[in-house]
Amino acid sequence: MPIRKFKLRHVFAIAAVWLPLMVVAQGNPLGLNAEEIRLILRHGPWPAPWTRDASNRVSGKTEAVAFGEQLFFDPRLSGTGTVSCATCHIPEKNWSDGRKLGTALGEVDRNTPSVVNVRYHRWFGWDGANDNLWSQSARPMLDPKEMGASDRHVARLVRSDADLACRYRKSFGHEPKADDEALMIDVGKALAAFQETLVTGRTPFDDFRDAVMRNDWKVAAGYPDSARRGARIFMGKGNCSLCHFGPSFTNGEFHEIGVPIFKKSGGIDWGRYQGIKMLRASRFSLLGAYNDDKRKATGTSTRFVDLVPQTFEQFKAPGLRNVALTAPYMHNGHFATLRDVVKHYSEIDVTMLHLAHIYAGDVMAEAVPTDTVLQPLKLSEPEISDMVAFLESLTERKPGFVRKPPSLCK
Repeated sequence: MPIRKFKLRHVFAIAAVWLPLMVVAQGNPLGLNAEEIRLILRHGPWPAPWTRDASNRVSGKTEAVAFGEQLFFDPRLSGTGTVSCATCHIPEKNWSDGRKLGTALGEVDRNTPSVVNVRYHRWFGWDGANDNLWSQSARPMLDPKEMGASDRHVARLVRSDADLACRYRKSFGHEPKADDEALMIDVGKALAAFQETLVTGRTPFDDFRDAVMRNDWKVAAGYPDSARRGARIFMGKGNCSLCHFGPSFTNGEFHEIGVPIFKKSGGIDWGRYQGIKMLRASRFSLLGAYNDDKRKATGTSTRFVDLVPQTFEQFKAPGLRNVALTAPYMHNGHFATLRDVVKHYSEIDVTMLHLAHIYAGDVMAEAVPTDTVLQPLKLSEPEISDMVAFLESLTERKPGFVRKPPSLCK
């Protein structure tokens, strides 16, 4: 008897989820089946719920957001006083820079990722070398090719500038710290508080998705046919939503995708493999002293991250919101257009994916099997166009950020 009740209870639970979808699927004029509807609904709602970052004591604090915004656009944070965070993360370019490789004081080895929607991320950077937004925000200040500063330089600026010192006091509740490194990390935390507010707006896909959810087929029919066909490929035949799922269209993890790994400056980009090594060595990770979550519960993922050969050549799956505004694409800007990206997955050479190559210097020392689901999609030209139309429909109608001239802190 207990077994029978257990089975019936689960049957009713499954029916409660699937029967409404079956009814909607049967009654809609767009021909969407229950599984397609389920996958469409999975990519919302937007904006997604969010909670403040427990590792950052000023996350979500109004004064810290204002302080972080001031710092983000201040070139004095750099060693030369000539570049700021906004040099590479330009609001008008969806908080990226439109370049193949990022360029500040010098050219770096990777494409500049957008900082929009970073509040939803778990790992930061193309290789996940940082596990929190405040350490990721501090990192460029110390990089000689980016901002070329030092913790001492950053700390002196905050202590000596009356407006910045005032904003620091309002954000953190005390005078700027005497310890240079600790003060620089606080600057990173203010920068993180600002970046957490950068969230993309609503898109044509969101209107379509919400209309499907409420069974409003008149509004849903306003979504372009080409974008709808592209969505069905993306979530069905293409299986793209295996990595690009959820409201942000990313699982936030790392994958090998058959893109060249040799750096323009020379050598090999080790991707996630090197990122894990850097994360483990970092004083600024969630396992370190600067985590404001004293229990270190936020560092659980970091504690158990595994350095295995398969992580070589893997790079972070980016979110796809506003993807039409972030060309060129991939960690090294390898593809100029969205069509190029779709064609890559349509024609991908799987022999480049099934081995993880472990290098000793510039010589391949070992090749081990990897676990990949990528297979060439073999899309027709019309299907490629439909996929591009869908990806373009993930872009907000107009950017939402307008910077106002800052007032002096009093």
